[in-house]
Amino acid sequence: MNGFYLGVLLVFLSASGFGLIPIFALYAYGGGASVTTLLFGRFTLAAIIFFGYILYKEKRIPVERSQLKYLFLLGGIIYTLQSNLYFSSVKYIPASLAVLLFYIYPVLVALASSYLDKEVLDKKIIFSIVLSLLGLTLVLGVSFGGINLTGVMLALASGLVYSVYLVLGNRIVKETPALVTSAFICLFAACSILVIGVSKGDLDFNLTGEAWLAILGVALCCTVLAIFTLFRGIELIGTTRASILSMIEPLITIGFSALLFNERLSFLQMLGGAAVLLGSVLVILARDKSKNTPEPARAKSADC
Repeated sequence: MNGFYLGVLLVFLSASGFGLIPIFALYAYGGGASVTTLLFGRFTLAAIIFFGYILYKEKRIPVERSQLKYLFLLGGIIYTLQSNLYFSSVKYIPASLAVLLFYIYPVLVALASSYLDKEVLDKKIIFSIVLSLLGLTLVLGVSFGGINLTGVMLALASGLVYSVYLVLGNRIVKETPALVTSAFICLFAACSILVIGVSKGDLDFNLTGEAWLAILGVALCCTVLAIFTLFRGIELIGTTRASILSMIEPLITIGFSALLFNERLSFLQMLGGAAVLLGSVLVILARDKSKNTPEPARAKSADC
């Protein structure tokens, strides 16, 4: 398969995995899990799976010591901070508004990548961002009445931090295989969340079987699959296109919610979904076939 289209497919798989997080989370919370317990279980199980596979295949961990500090920054600080900012924002504003504000990150990624990594930012890319954001507004059915400024700032900060995560991640996967990057991100995120959970006394493992199955689902589908395919996709198509294509994530969430919980979509939501998908199609069609198209980063040691 052409490298670009493989990258598109991987990013779509990643967005599908991340989009399932709220679905699994509902079952986990219903079984007694707290946010901290869910996140700790998610990243711990994912780290075990990642490192187990790497050791089985490579018999060693192919990472340079000089990269560990960046991997810790990415997983132990940035990713953990982003998760806490987002989950805190929904305490003050509706989740739909929080998601919409969070999705300011493709604009920030596009600007940062254009400046730092010299990724091409043409009119079609800009139009696709605007179209996708408008589509998300319709899909999420956001109401702007009585907005809480604290929640708005937290959600925007979450999007800003996530844009830093993607831009820095793009640089790291050029030096470290996507599989290894994913493993260390999960390991350091689990360590940070463990510290937070112990300090807050918020870790409780007396959960139902349904909750444990949900946590396992989050670890496998929403973490192992989603994080690895995201970074491998970034290697192939760059951060700007990956971030825009990832905007289908809320569509996945809403689609499964409708399927599993009989939530019905309005005409405007379906129209917004079509706009988001059209934005993704424009990203694919706008790819530069010349030397400006990001070349796949050469894998080191691990066959990603």
